[in-house]
Amino acid sequence: MHIAMLSPIAWRTPPQHYGPWENVASLLTEGLVACGHDVTLFATADSQTSGTLHAVCPQGYEEDRSLIPKVWECLHISELFEHADAYDMIHNHFDFLPLTYTGLTTAPVVTTIHGFSSPGILPVFKKYNGKVFYVSISDADRSPDLDYIKTIHHGIDIKQFDFKPAPDDTLLFFGRIHNDKGARQAIEIAKACNKKLILAGIIQDQAYYDQYVAPHIDNDKVIYIGSVGPVKRNRLLGKTSTLLHPIQFDEPFGLSVIESMACGTPVIAFDRGSMPELIENGKSGFLVNNMEEAIEAVTRIKEIDRAYCRRHVEQHFTVDRMIHEYIQVYEMILDSERS
Repeated sequence: MHIAMLSPIAWRTPPQHYGPWENVASLLTEGLVACGHDVTLFATADSQTSGTLHAVCPQGYEEDRSLIPKVWECLHISELFEHADAYDMIHNHFDFLPLTYTGLTTAPVVTTIHGFSSPGILPVFKKYNGKVFYVSISDADRSPDLDYIKTIHHGIDIKQFDFKPAPDDTLLFFGRIHNDKGARQAIEIAKACNKKLILAGIIQDQAYYDQYVAPHIDNDKVIYIGSVGPVKRNRLLGKTSTLLHPIQFDEPFGLSVIESMACGTPVIAFDRGSMPELIENGKSGFLVNNMEEAIEAVTRIKEIDRAYCRRHVEQHFTVDRMIHEYIQVYEMILDSERS
């Protein structure tokens, strides 16, 4: 099967630190190539793949601010669709914009919807509903206005995450510094429990950081270490007692949640969005409804078996499982096209 994989171009594929959509596109590309499929990855020119790299954008526009995002997005997407008929399958990880090109090819297009940034983008998905195939990344993130071929949870390369049975007593916040992810609430929880908190992630909302995070950073009880790459991520997730995930929105998935559990570290998350699909309450972490429950959960974290957290990921959230399910979707689509 000859597959065109369309990755975003905000960051390199795979990302050097942040870039969840690029990360999934990379994992899927490498897994498909390992299974013997011919995959062309459309990504930034500095991207790395064992497949064929096709690039027009020199690097991620978040990494080189001289690049105008819309200009390079148009060049990037049009480059794929001008070659679309060479492929058996096009897999879009680039949100709604590539859908507007799909009338230019007869090649089937699968779009993984990585989340809805706003209800305002739904009209594009609705226009192409039934013409392309939508995959949701959680049941919680499905729109009632759209038809889906399947829900496929993300998988991770378990080999990148070392199981750590004996952590220290710190708490960790690992995610975008933004109201959605709840960095402010993580600080409040840690202070209430009198525990050291490490925050890691890109600052996506500078005003939020300046008002709610920066005043608490003392490099003793509250430490901010910025965005981290895969090696440091593995070390951070494994050595902490708990990942705090007090989200303030209905999160479509949450890669850091399964990455944390892969290291044996349980997660305390607000019970919203996809969290009940990722965390077994009381077994691989705690689902909580408010700050009081989150604080209490921290005091109970030693009830969670870290080995169980690891097994939970091995059984449900591996990249091999994700690849197998996507291959099934591709074959389903190709069979329907032939009949």
